[in-house]
Amino acid sequence: MGYTVPAQTRIGHVHLKVSDLERSLAFYHELLGFEITQRYGSQAVFISAGGYHHHIGLNTWHSKGAGPAPVNAPGLYHTAILYPTRKDLALILKRLLEAKYPLTGASDHGVSEALYLDDPDGNGVELYWDKPKERWPLDTNGNLVMVSERLDLEGLLREVE
Repeated sequence: MGYTVPAQTRIGHVHLKVSDLERSLAFYHELLGFEITQRYGSQAVFISAGGYHHHIGLNTWHSKGAGPAPVNAPGLYHTAILYPTRKDLALILKRLLEAKYPLTGASDHGVSEALYLDDPDGNGVELYWDKPKERWPLDTNGNLVMVSERLDLEGLLREVE
């Protein structure tokens, strides 16, 4: 191979095509709490956590008024949003439940705990936190063993009691 991406490399942002900018902002800004950093006319908005220039771009350049992308076609499976602590994940779960926003799944992956849902355009969204690396499951050879087990939502919600 000859080349390995630097260990400090991160995915900086995702840019999503949406059909209705205001409807998407109701989800990403009002429900999930991302801050608006810039509007690009009536066609695009950039949002972030913590003042970064943008973690998510939303645009209607090629998709205004369009239906969702087909499920059985190439494209983005989901956007994963990493929360800093388990309590932060519990807080957003509580917020989603209070808003009666439907989850499509919830899993304990051994390395992380994750909530799954779809945004208003059917784009998959994963909200998760990483467990401390020393708790990640390893096999007898020291290889990572990720799993997909049921996430104890009640236990997660106890983080905010």
